[in-house]
Amino acid sequence: MNTKKNLWLVIGSFLVMVFSANTIFAQTYNVNNAASSLKVEGTSNVHDWEITAKDLQGSMKVQMEDGQLVQIDDIKFTVVAESLKSGKGGMDKNTYKALNTDKHKTITYQLQKVNNLDCTSKSSCKVTTTGALTIAGTKKNVEIVFDAKVSGDKVVLSGNKKIKMTEFKVDPPTAMFGTITTGDDLDIKFQVTFNK
Repeated sequence: MNTKKNLWLVIGSFLVMVFSANTIFAQTYNVNNAASSLKVEGTSNVHDWEITAKDLQGSMKVQMEDGQLVQIDDIKFTVVAESLKSGKGGMDKNTYKALNTDKHKTITYQLQKVNNLDCTSKSSCKVTTTGALTIAGTKKNVEIVFDAKVSGDKVVLSGNKKIKMTEFKVDPPTAMFGTITTGDDLDIKFQVTFNK
């Protein structure tokens, strides 16, 4: 009788271990500004230029199974517009004017849908998303493809997105009484670290 009882205890413990090991956990991660970078690259009739965001904020909600990313439920991401710095005060002023930062303090991205989540290993996935990008008060749906790498208590999203300023009703900035004009095309490159 005791042997039978012990056998059921062993089977029960084994089943609990199996189901516990495969439990999917929903988790929230927040942007680690110090460990993140976002750079905007553009052109002008004089030379190429870049501007870097110094204040990044946001969060993501994901589902993990045994340390592997299995689902992304939400991503909210914000850049404080006047934290964009080029190292040149005049260029920064023209950028803020073009973005109308007096009225529109932030640039935001809100995930709407994950179109594809393709994990090539336990720690590395390629993600295709659709989300709402809002620049200077104009909101547009954009598709962004990025890499997601999971390492311990952090998830790092990295990739780039090419856009046109005029798509967001932003007039490309000019300087020196119009003799320097910037191109319409921008390439936004990001590597954003989210910590648990």
